[in-house]
Amino acid sequence: MRLFNKVAIIGVGLMGGSIALGIKKKKLSYEVVGVSRRKNTLLLAKEKGAIDRGSQQINIIQDADLVILATPVSLILKLAPRIREFVRPDCIVSDVGSTKKEIVSKLEKFFPNYVGSHPLAGSEKRGIVNVRPDIFKNSLCILTPTKNTNRLAKEKIRRLWNQLGAKVVYMSADMHDEILSFVSHLPHLVAFSLIGIVPQKYLRFASGGLKDSTRIASSDAGLWADIFLSNKRNIIKATELLKENLSKINSAINKKDKKLLIKVLREAKKKRESLF
Repeated sequence: MRLFNKVAIIGVGLMGGSIALGIKKKKLSYEVVGVSRRKNTLLLAKEKGAIDRGSQQINIIQDADLVILATPVSLILKLAPRIREFVRPDCIVSDVGSTKKEIVSKLEKFFPNYVGSHPLAGSEKRGIVNVRPDIFKNSLCILTPTKNTNRLAKEKIRRLWNQLGAKVVYMSADMHDEILSFVSHLPHLVAFSLIGIVPQKYLRFASGGLKDSTRIASSDAGLWADIFLSNKRNIIKATELLKENLSKINSAINKKDKKLLIKVLREAKKKRESLF
């Protein structure tokens, strides 16, 4: 069932390209257009069937009834005022930014039909070459409406994500950023830090433990620097709690307190097993 006449995706990398491909596969829009700084990205997006047309110029988005910003957080904030003149008053605007407070605060002032969203899906891989139309299947997508959010726009975005395979949950931008600092942002920070301290000469001895623990350190550094800086307060809070827990483990090891060490490790094991 078609929800839109023309969808414009700004940033057709892994996330934006997968959204575009999903919309095309599900026939949720008559037309899907893409915007990218790189011509090769647009050519590949069209070749993969993710978009009908592409351009390096923003004006291709005019007359769209849905615009999705699928770029890094800092670029979303920079693009918002630039695209304003091309967005119709009745056009729905959304984004897939990994932090929400700053984005929601800015974009809802620019666009009357703005709805913030963050699909909890993806990969450490990036780029249009890795797009998948089923990447959102059985995933969660967080919507961050405010008291100013248009009810009909919110409902349409919910239906879009449901059609792409995601279960939608609602929360404030503040709550989103606090939760994600623990369940997404801190794990990436830890993975980057962990692989960063391992001497290069030891890496040839690495087995599954190190590889599993640091897989997400293969993620894009620029993207994650953006995320960390845009969620500074929550990241620092989560990092301080991690340091406290590491200190507790170090103390137990230093004192040869096996009882305390087992207690801490068992509590962690139990919590990890609750994820399944």
